[in-house]
Amino acid sequence: MATIFNTEAFIQIRRELHQIPEPGFQETKTQQYLLEYLQTLPQDCMEIRTWKTGILVRIKGTNPTKTIGYRTDMDGLPMEEDTGLPFRSKHEGMMHACGHDLHMSIALGVLTHFAHNQPTDNLLFVFQPAEEGPGGAQPMLASEEFRQWKPDQMVALHIAPEWPAGTVATKSGLLFANTSELFIDLKGKSGHAAFPHQANDMVVAASHMVTQLHTIVSRNVSPLDSAVVTIGVISGGTKQNIIAEKARLEGTIRTLSIESMNKVKERIEGVARGIEASFDCETSIDYGANYCQVYNTPELTEEFIQFVEASNIATFQPCEKAMTGEDYGYFLEEIPGFMFWLGVGSEYGLHHNKLNPNEDAITTAIHLLIAYMTKQAA
Repeated sequence: MATIFNTEAFIQIRRELHQIPEPGFQETKTQQYLLEYLQTLPQDCMEIRTWKTGILVRIKGTNPTKTIGYRTDMDGLPMEEDTGLPFRSKHEGMMHACGHDLHMSIALGVLTHFAHNQPTDNLLFVFQPAEEGPGGAQPMLASEEFRQWKPDQMVALHIAPEWPAGTVATKSGLLFANTSELFIDLKGKSGHAAFPHQANDMVVAASHMVTQLHTIVSRNVSPLDSAVVTIGVISGGTKQNIIAEKARLEGTIRTLSIESMNKVKERIEGVARGIEASFDCETSIDYGANYCQVYNTPELTEEFIQFVEASNIATFQPCEKAMTGEDYGYFLEEIPGFMFWLGVGSEYGLHHNKLNPNEDAITTAIHLLIAYMTKQAA
């Protein structure tokens, strides 16, 4: 099979998608853009379904014995872009700072090839919303639309700014951690700053709680295991001379094992009870979106690594497991498959408002995935 299109076109598609980042389950412009593009392709062997703001595209094989799935994510992040690029985000306070614009353009490139070059086996392209939150993989996996076309194996990628363009990295087994959001609200009693004894100050209570939360890992998780508790937001109070009645902490938990995740949550709840007793206040905890680990199926992953090493398309680099979170792990709980890192050589990392990936990686990924999926679907 020959690729019948110029992959440079998908760099332009990436730039257009980069300008319209949207929050999870609000990717209406993104979905419309993708659907309009899909309508330009030959429809002979292609079926399209929508699910919420996501899309499922099945390429029917000529003599199918299995279905191979490819998943990409769609949503952006709530942050103001500071790249200075001419195609910077047009949506104030939103940015594709995790590479989902590249992920989608790569998926479209691979899909375009197979729409013109019908494979032997079925292919399923999954455009999944809400990866950054509140989590689209789990409900999409359970949807009737997905279950009817459920693939026999799956593959996905994630850009890696620390690796140069032209490289691919992955490993068998555990690749990404278990993750959980963390939201803690504290409620006490407001009062005048001149009379602190008549109030219960939630700024003070929250400050003590942050300090205690950051000792959980060092004193409750085995040094041979790994875990992270990070508080990224602390807010409380309304005016400098009013004792704060309420405060809020927002953070994340990441662990390499389910056991450690349960232990960390148990200790967080213990700390909260202690803060309630110490500061005569109320606390409430919300764990928000919880993502399971990304565990790569060893046999398929090793086969992919050997494929990359034998190809002249990309350079393979071994990697270690990471504390990164990805809800793609829910697909891998049910379906054999794997995820790999795609090097994009950016000075700034994931979730940074100056992230600027090397777009040459788009061409590398499209050619690599076409070759790999052609082999798998033969």
